[in-house]
Amino acid sequence: MNKSPACFIDHTLLRPDSTHAEIDRLCEEAVEYSFAAICVPPLYVEHCRRRLYGSNVALSTVVGFPCGFEPSRIKALQTAEAIGAGAGEIDMVIPLGAARQDQMEVIADDVRQVVAAADGRPVKAIIECCLFDDAHKRRLVEAVVKGGAAYVKTSTGFSSGGATVADVTLLVEVAAGRIKVKAAGGIRNWPDCAALLEAGAQRIGTSAGVAIMQEWYRQLGPTE
Repeated sequence: MNKSPACFIDHTLLRPDSTHAEIDRLCEEAVEYSFAAICVPPLYVEHCRRRLYGSNVALSTVVGFPCGFEPSRIKALQTAEAIGAGAGEIDMVIPLGAARQDQMEVIADDVRQVVAAADGRPVKAIIECCLFDDAHKRRLVEAVVKGGAAYVKTSTGFSSGGATVADVTLLVEVAAGRIKVKAAGGIRNWPDCAALLEAGAQRIGTSAGVAIMQEWYRQLGPTE
């Protein structure tokens, strides 16, 4: 890849014990490397809005994270609060119990309510691929599309597995250009990141963005 991978990376810090100092460092790194976005806990959104210094780095936060079991109206309220604090993108978790029960209209409506509250900002719907077989994942993508999300996202990074090339390939196939695909969970080096981008992911969620960029610089060097 000749193009810098930074423009695909959501530089992420979602540990429950994240500190202000760590969040500040995340923002500084995001501006330095020109990452696509940062993804932080809702508590830090307003703080991060100031720490991004008017750069082009997007500010994303999470809703219903990491379990997705809040009522849809609560997710919508969380979304509205985050947008009011300065968030420009929302990463939400679908109701995974409903997903297990194949209640696809419940999934679509859950996404729809968050999309409405986001008021035009991109919503990335996390379907937690590691919990479902391929046929189920196909139906979940369709539900997310029906709900109006901008992205379907593989994983929270807090469950039993993260992003795989096979899952990204499947999601890209089913999405068929109607929505984009974000890969997240366990992406810690440039070869893994490159493989997921090659499979069709258009965003990469990772807490190892700096390490990935440094490895890319060492192996390929900047060309732009």
